[in-house]
Amino acid sequence: MPTMTNGTPLDVPRGLAGVVVTDTALGDVRGREGFYHYRQYSAIELARTRSFEDVWYLMFHGELPGPAARAEFAARTAAMRRLPPEVRGALPAIARAGAVSGPLAGLRTALSLLGASASFRPVYDIDGDRRRSDALAACAAVPTVLTALYRLGQGLEPVEPRDDLPYAANYLYMLTGSEADAPRVRAVEQYLISTVDHGFNASTFTGRVVASTGADIAACLVAAVGALSGPLHGGAPSRALDTLDAIGTPDRIDGWIRERVLAGERIMGFGHPVYRTEDPRSRMLRGIAQGFGSPLVDLAVEVERQVEAILAELKPGRELHTNVEFYAGVVMELCGLPREMFTPTFCAARVVGWSANILEQAEDSKIIRPAARYVGPTPPQPVPAP
Repeated sequence: MPTMTNGTPLDVPRGLAGVVVTDTALGDVRGREGFYHYRQYSAIELARTRSFEDVWYLMFHGELPGPAARAEFAARTAAMRRLPPEVRGALPAIARAGAVSGPLAGLRTALSLLGASASFRPVYDIDGDRRRSDALAACAAVPTVLTALYRLGQGLEPVEPRDDLPYAANYLYMLTGSEADAPRVRAVEQYLISTVDHGFNASTFTGRVVASTGADIAACLVAAVGALSGPLHGGAPSRALDTLDAIGTPDRIDGWIRERVLAGERIMGFGHPVYRTEDPRSRMLRGIAQGFGSPLVDLAVEVERQVEAILAELKPGRELHTNVEFYAGVVMELCGLPREMFTPTFCAARVVGWSANILEQAEDSKIIRPAARYVGPTPPQPVPAP
């Protein structure tokens, strides 16, 4: 961690790029290798072989569960899905107030209310078991809140959660009102697992900063959601689909892409601030999409191929690959999720990673308090007379 030198703060890159601010046992992103992991396991291998509940358990407890622990954990978290009456009763008003901003904005309000109604206490004042219990309750409630706010915004009644369905299946059930088929449930589950955590991104860091003050779990998560809502961070997989919609057919790809590359415009769904090779999440989601098969998938694969070829021609040496948003949008579209729920669905997974980071940060009583360089007018100056 950067330290003071003779009482003078050290200069660091803008945005803290590449600055190590703490130690973590939760995972890391190795951008040059195109690899990231949760604890000691490849995140992509976990997505291919394990359930969402298994990965949730891993992030909170540091190990994968055995059969007995898996069953107990699944039952415990499923029982936490129903919202307290105070939160459930406030959702229609929250949905009306957020008719334009959508479920992600409403989640901030609902999480604050959840923390108050469930008597979440500052993490500084409680032990590890109570912190973990509060975090479990918050994580379990987030899908219920998001799907209820979406349905209320569409003039529909919320669908109550079911205890007998796993996390991903229950999420789709609450969103649509009917059980999704197994391939779609599994596709969404693999997407959710692949987005649980991803290094010290802006929202994760924000949640940890608030946790370092000793605030309660809800306050930390509200801050993380606020960071995610920014267009430079949360992104929107639907924007990549908008690109595919605008192109329309394979014969239009070359002209459409060349025009935008030459104009210096960004191609949505391409590029990542950390990866210098193919995003492993995109690789996995491409395979899932191809397993469904459709003209949309064929178009997406051809767009990916031609974008990389055009960039190699027009901007040699500048590698640009698809990021998680590109094929995530395709997969969610194929699974029947409405586009306005793409980023909230991302949030329904990332809340587990945020919570794990908050729990880890709560073990350290040192508040995160960096410095800033003052560049305004030279003080002190006389205060002018009124």
